[in-house]
Amino acid sequence: MSHDPARASAIADLMSAGRETSRLSTVLRYAIAERLGLAVSDLECLDFLADVGSATAGQIAERTNLTTGAVTSMVRRLQQAGYVTAERDPADRRRVVVTMRPERIADLERPYERFAERAERLVEGYSAEEVGLLVRHHGRLQEMYLAELDHLRGGGTPQPSV
Repeated sequence: MSHDPARASAIADLMSAGRETSRLSTVLRYAIAERLGLAVSDLECLDFLADVGSATAGQIAERTNLTTGAVTSMVRRLQQAGYVTAERDPADRRRVVVTMRPERIADLERPYERFAERAERLVEGYSAEEVGLLVRHHGRLQEMYLAELDHLRGGGTPQPSV
């Protein structure tokens, strides 16, 4: 821990800003999900699939922190709404592979367009070094989140990642 009061204050401000950003991100996700007529877990699933293309129901359960039964219900809802397809894995018929329908990605991106444009303008004001710092920071935060999720799910003691 730092004994420099200015550094300690800056770190406290950073932690506070991070918590507020997290809260606002959650509220925004709920508002977008509501606008699309989806549950937040549905939106998280679709966001994940938009990034990876296809995933098994088990992978979706892991990424959304839902039970496999809840994922099954969610996939049915998303199929009925026309967002995804779900097919048996030819290599392992017990598994279901869920795929985002590419023609529906634009529907999901539309509510984010204004925010994305503003975020792009914000980042344009940063140097390449500053952007690199932010990328490294977010990568480390993601590692910490994954370690905490593993711990909360009974996978052991989380290891600090820095």
